[in-house]
Amino acid sequence: MVDIFFSYATFDSMARLATPLLFACLAGLYSERSGVVDIGLEGKMLGAAFGAACVAFLTANAWLGLLTGIGVAVGLSLLHGFASITNRGNQIVSGVAINFLAAGLTALLGQAWFGQGGRTPSLPEGGRFLEITLPFAEEMASVPVIGRFYSEFLSGHNILLYLAFLAVPLTWWVLFRTRFGLRLRAVGENPAAVDTAGISVTFLRYRAVIICGILCGFAGAYLAIAQSSGFIKDMTAGKGFIALAALIFAKWKPLNAMLACLLFGYLDAVAIRMQGQPLPGIGEVPVQVFQALPYVLTVILLAGFIGKAIPPKASGIPYLKERT
Repeated sequence: MVDIFFSYATFDSMARLATPLLFACLAGLYSERSGVVDIGLEGKMLGAAFGAACVAFLTANAWLGLLTGIGVAVGLSLLHGFASITNRGNQIVSGVAINFLAAGLTALLGQAWFGQGGRTPSLPEGGRFLEITLPFAEEMASVPVIGRFYSEFLSGHNILLYLAFLAVPLTWWVLFRTRFGLRLRAVGENPAAVDTAGISVTFLRYRAVIICGILCGFAGAYLAIAQSSGFIKDMTAGKGFIALAALIFAKWKPLNAMLACLLFGYLDAVAIRMQGQPLPGIGEVPVQVFQALPYVLTVILLAGFIGKAIPPKASGIPYLKERT
């Protein structure tokens, strides 16, 4: 039983399952730091997964699939930006609309193009991102603790997983050590002050939602052409909403976002490994109990067990330039 909770296999699964959450969480971080609430992360991930799988299947090229996924997600982000930034529409309604649009279109187009109930065919060789073995991983496998950690946990993942965790310090540097990051955080707190300084609030927010789309593209592509070998109908399975919960749990900070996503990934990994395993003194527990654990934690966290999480002051508020 202890091996289920504390083993290299569990931690390996934790990292893999946390990767799409981390991409989506960082995506929401950029958007919401600029004052644009993005509940459409789920739809962007789903659209990106479908686009990536289609192109990867047709071209047998995972990189082209990734670029397509990013393009689809950025397109949906621009749609969200047009509705909520340019036209100052309700950001929640726009995000929900994107979720419905992506869910419906991916199922419809998948059935129309491939005739497999909304699925894409299994990807050919070259259409997936495969695992990378880090240098000296095999030689270090026999070394206690450090060697096993390097060979069994750090090594053997695909490139998108490594990019996800590299994006965390990069996001911290962009937000807190660059002029763009300072302006982005400022526009989420006080857009009128930013506008008074002669900086375009609209342009800043559009750049934020584009970055959000790029990261959602990585998240969706990871699901379809790295973690899996093709697109499955509704394959995001609520991961965009869990990423939003992780973002609130992290209080809109990059390092905290990574830790929150790892926590959700760990619970998901334990839930998978606990399936069919009897608990001491209880016996076998229905698999649905373990599958619900990440979502139960989401509800608990959002119920206020994380302390006071204060979003950017202008979050969700369309900016209307004052006329003089």
